[in-house]
Amino acid sequence: MQIVQERQERAITLKLHGRLETRTAPELQEVVENELEDVMELGLDLEDLEYVSSAGLRVLLAASKRMKAKGGAMTVYHVNDEVMEVFKITGFDEILDIR
Repeated sequence: MQIVQERQERAITLKLHGRLETRTAPELQEVVENELEDVMELGLDLEDLEYVSSAGLRVLLAASKRMKAKGGAMTVYHVNDEVMEVFKITGFDEILDIR
């Protein structure tokens, strides 16, 4: 998986490319833990995300909780059909702010 960061003051967009799964989820977890300290708006662009596993869902949930805990927001953009199906099956379509 590749993560491309676009930062503007207190906002950051992470574009995810590839597969967010057990092997690659720690990469995103590291960004969530180390790059969001002063960020109040987190955007996740999933247009090029091919697959998300339960490990990836845990990282997305942790990022959402982290942003909410500090009064920030996380928005998910450009979700393809395959990933959206996983979100619907797991109820993440009701948890995440998806646009």
